[in-house]
Amino acid sequence: MTAIATNPPFAAVEPSALRRAIAASAMGNATEWFDYGIYAYGVTYISAALFPGAVDDAILFALATFAISFLVRPLGGLFWGPLGDRLGRKSVLALTILLMAGATLGVGLIPDYATIGFWAPVLLIVLRMVQGFSTGGEYGGAATFMAEYAPDERRGFYGSFLEFGTLAGFSLGAALMLAFSLMLGDEAMHQWGWRIPFLIAGPLGLVGMYLRAQMEDTPIFREQEQRGSETASIPIRTMMRRYRRPMLVVGGLVVALNVVNYMLLSYMPTYLQRRIGLSPDHALLVPIIGMVFMMLLLPFAGALSDRVGRRAMWRVSLIGLLLAVVPLYMLMATGFAGAIIGFVLLGLLYVPQLATISATFPALFPTPVRFAGFAIAYNVSTSVFGGTAPAIGSGFITLTGNELMPAAYMMLACLVGLIALRFMPETAGRSLHGDPFNEDKIA
Repeated sequence: MTAIATNPPFAAVEPSALRRAIAASAMGNATEWFDYGIYAYGVTYISAALFPGAVDDAILFALATFAISFLVRPLGGLFWGPLGDRLGRKSVLALTILLMAGATLGVGLIPDYATIGFWAPVLLIVLRMVQGFSTGGEYGGAATFMAEYAPDERRGFYGSFLEFGTLAGFSLGAALMLAFSLMLGDEAMHQWGWRIPFLIAGPLGLVGMYLRAQMEDTPIFREQEQRGSETASIPIRTMMRRYRRPMLVVGGLVVALNVVNYMLLSYMPTYLQRRIGLSPDHALLVPIIGMVFMMLLLPFAGALSDRVGRRAMWRVSLIGLLLAVVPLYMLMATGFAGAIIGFVLLGLLYVPQLATISATFPALFPTPVRFAGFAIAYNVSTSVFGGTAPAIGSGFITLTGNELMPAAYMMLACLVGLIALRFMPETAGRSLHGDPFNEDKIA
């Protein structure tokens, strides 16, 4: 492995500041994925309350509405990304977490279809679009913030805690839906109980905003500000032409990352209940158990990536999923125990990708365009292939009658990821001061 020269940091980051940066970044990610968790795990209640028609049709409409929020994520990336590169990561992240939490809170306050008719799904769509727009700046900004605070040689380890926040938020949302379902019963959940988890998003957003408001901006961004002329914003068209290669690499890897992610986390409860025949409670419990195992392994996988490199971790994950996803889906179809084992194994194969996102992607862009380049590439790919994955998986099953279509879609996405990985330079241990695509030959 070729030695990579690193530049000295702008200033030594105190351990306490690093811990606060991790908490501030992860809290926003947890809020984002708390929303996805309660929506995905409460989709049967949401569809019954806010959409008309037969059960299957209402669920499909609710899944499509989930996907709609992803259509505006690229607009969020185009808006928030350049703003974050110009004004700073901290300011943008304080706003995005408030918008995300407010939109989630609003969903819990929408009157049901029986009360306001057509306006119920309309209000849901509007709030999902607000959530998607704010999320378009949240993840790219949080990952950039985390990466720019972390020391080069341990960026994988510290970056993994951002994804710990992802699973923590998602698990909390899922656990709340399951807990209220067990306590209140099916009738009360359909009437009003499903709304309670959405209302909890308000306090989560306020806590996250407070944590971020107390932080200084990242050392690397402050160094860039002191250089003066280098802080001038680059027009988006120029940026997309000049940094086309890293944006295409990120976009291709995100196809694999997010198809697997949303199939595994967002769509799985619906799949296990509607397609496999598990009870609603068991369908919620299976992913919660799997996510706990994934959370425990994330820091270890992040630390391992600092030693063996990001490319090796991604290669193992993509090839493992490509080979194992169909057998593991077949195992999940055997019943509750098989579903737990199958989901846990799929989750463990996915961990090497998940643990290294915020260490891998920000490092592919130089500082003046890091937030914007990452946010735009990530969100365009996510909007097309990520949020649509549950609806596509469900639609393909309906069209073909084959319960393994979600697995086939995941395999196709992993092939796209392997192609993109071929063109990604290794960034483990590399300083964020440079441009890896212009400094290194592809390994």
